[in-house]
Amino acid sequence: MSRDAEDSSVPLAHPVRSAVLLVAGALLAAGCGSGGAAPAEPAAKGAAAGYPVRLDNCGQRVEIDRAPRRAVALDQGSAEIMLSLGLADRMVGTATWTDPVLKGLEKANATVPRLADRYPSFEKVLDTEPDFVSASFLYTLGKGGVAPREQFAKLGVPTYLSPTDCVGKDNSGDGDGVRTRPLTMDTVYGEIHDLARVFGVPERGEKLVGELRARVEKARAGADFGDASVMYWFSDSQGPYMAGCCGAPGIVSGTLGVRNVFDDTKEEWPQINWETVADRDPDVLVIADLTRKAQSAESAAKKIEFLESHPVTRNMTAVKNKRYVILSGQAMNPTLRTVEGIEKVAAALRTYGLAK
Repeated sequence: MSRDAEDSSVPLAHPVRSAVLLVAGALLAAGCGSGGAAPAEPAAKGAAAGYPVRLDNCGQRVEIDRAPRRAVALDQGSAEIMLSLGLADRMVGTATWTDPVLKGLEKANATVPRLADRYPSFEKVLDTEPDFVSASFLYTLGKGGVAPREQFAKLGVPTYLSPTDCVGKDNSGDGDGVRTRPLTMDTVYGEIHDLARVFGVPERGEKLVGELRARVEKARAGADFGDASVMYWFSDSQGPYMAGCCGAPGIVSGTLGVRNVFDDTKEEWPQINWETVADRDPDVLVIADLTRKAQSAESAAKKIEFLESHPVTRNMTAVKNKRYVILSGQAMNPTLRTVEGIEKVAAALRTYGLAK
């Protein structure tokens, strides 16, 4: 999920820094030169491997002339892909986190500066002298997030947007978008392959995707969950954001063959009143456990406290039977951690006796 009630526009670079930005732009357009950058060996090696890399990315043509050495990941999902590909030494910043970093990546993540827990200013990103910027959500590289992609392009900084937020999706409305066709893990795998190509490490991308595919197959093997119904609650107790049919939770439901009780809406995260939630009465509630503090009931503990005390929700089947599945926010976003969502929901359904 990419936005919330406290999102606000981030100021662009201050006029007094215009001369500095012009110099930075010249350096970036020239490939950052040698001053202050990492050793040139990876780029030289990358060039022999087939640079420039050209990608058609969310309606824009992106060309990478050399393997990035000063990359910034503006969303947690993008950062965790880079870290999982072993690229911490080529990263100079991350931002917009909803959860602790994926287990096993703590040491690598600690070596990369966090520019902001949410959206850093455009100026702060430029202060890192990036030669590549990636994001998981269109909003991050839009007017309300850090800055539009065009502003980075003017300074010679190529940008990459996760195809999970544009392929088969209409983002023209005011919410979190509408899926025109269901998202699949293949789009997530495509993002991993793209980033691996950009950094000149395609073999690492192949390995990571292979590991994720194997985990998905293991999670769904040998069980039939066809009669079970689920609901996915991301955030907010006042106007709760519940998953529609076709985003990352749709990948989880489709992979396991369970029914999302809100699969009749193609909105990514529609806000739904509690009376309607209670009326749909799922067997299992999948709940995001967020560490950010942007809205009400961000943590799983707060969500469960609300569910068990509210007069409309406390008599729901899942609440009375305490059938909860606790996921990270990233597992409910279209990222490599969606696989974690598949695994945990499958394990919970077995535990709750809902597998045939």
